[in-house]
Amino acid sequence: MGMKSAYERIREEWKNADLAKRLTKWKKDPVVKRIERPTRLDRARTLGYKAKQGVVLVRTRIKKGGRHREKIKKGRKPSKSGLRHFTTSLSLQAIAEKRAVKKFPNLEVLNSYYLADDGKYRYYEVILIDPHHPVIKSDKNKAWIAKQRKRAFRGLTSAGKKSR
Repeated sequence: MGMKSAYERIREEWKNADLAKRLTKWKKDPVVKRIERPTRLDRARTLGYKAKQGVVLVRTRIKKGGRHREKIKKGRKPSKSGLRHFTTSLSLQAIAEKRAVKKFPNLEVLNSYYLADDGKYRYYEVILIDPHHPVIKSDKNKAWIAKQRKRAFRGLTSAGKKSR
């Protein structure tokens, strides 16, 4: 058997990781929190993350389950009130990207990836890029993002494309 790359070893470690302590800590954090380095380096690198200026990482938490509507109180047949089985057309990952951009409106979403989930929440990390940063503008692989605005809201990210 050949030697494994560093990223393959990181991927295996992540699969076997005990996340209970991390999840209890993440639950106490704000819903959208900027972080210094990726929790899953292998996944972040495959999606375009580089540790350079102008690249920001954000961990977001989304409540699981369908959407709740307020109960209509007057004159309708209860079964037609539309309270049950009411789900959004977007995935939780696409919603996480939108919330991250709302918190950081000067940045654009490059990509995002799944971290973990518990009984109540699902956690994602979103890779954001500053399109006006000179380091990003001079990088030939990332300069294209400077021409796009509001990618997450128009469904141009990989999670958003799935629901279009």
